[in-house]
Amino acid sequence: MKPTVLIADDEEAPRAQLLAALRRVWPEADLVAECVNGVDAWDAFLEHDPAVCFLDIRMPGLSGIEVAQRIDARAQVVFVTAHGDHALAAFDAGAVDYVMKPVDDSRLAQAVARVRQRAAAPEAPAAAGLQDMLAELAAQVRRPPPLAVIQAGIGKEVRLIRTEDVVYFEADARYTRVVYRSDGSDGEALIRTPLKELLAQLDAQHFWQVHRSVIVSQRHIASAVRVDEGSMHITLRGRSERLPVSRHFQSLFKGQ
Repeated sequence: MKPTVLIADDEEAPRAQLLAALRRVWPEADLVAECVNGVDAWDAFLEHDPAVCFLDIRMPGLSGIEVAQRIDARAQVVFVTAHGDHALAAFDAGAVDYVMKPVDDSRLAQAVARVRQRAAAPEAPAAAGLQDMLAELAAQVRRPPPLAVIQAGIGKEVRLIRTEDVVYFEADARYTRVVYRSDGSDGEALIRTPLKELLAQLDAQHFWQVHRSVIVSQRHIASAVRVDEGSMHITLRGRSERLPVSRHFQSLFKGQ
């Protein structure tokens, strides 16, 4: 099988250079997604499940480091960056590699060789402390504070919904459905912000993505139920909905 690859860089010229270099040094690789920011990179990862991700560190929405945090050990990560201090620290952790911009074919070939070597030994554990190291690096890449209020147009009214009142978000065609509970009453609204963009604005401590189309407030989760070997759903406190949990997110509910 051809190795599947995702690349992400918000600048067109470096992205094109990386793609051309990859085609020269790793012609058998199958490019499944070419992304222009971290939000699209994470969404494309969930859609295509690539084996290797080449991520720029500084991208709008989600940084490459934040995307790597979400990917965890489910794919190999190579940082492609002009910021050597971040990339070197990540490489020292042992589970990711890096190449500097502008991309040099010989250095990229070394990174690809390491990727292929690790792929040939899938039983090898991920580097200890990788998530801790990525968290430290993510803190160095400045982000705006989490979204506190959502504005939803309902008829002639613009309703202000506090994110702390939200139960879950769900992708709904061209919109995002917001289900909330405020002052003892349940409510719903549709907003135009795509779910994948909303994810980058929410506090990850309180909102968990459980499916490509669902983000849920963890304090409203009552239980996670494994239906069979490959499927799971969650139930909510005081509500009848059952929300799907895709394979990528089932590790959130490991149990003890």
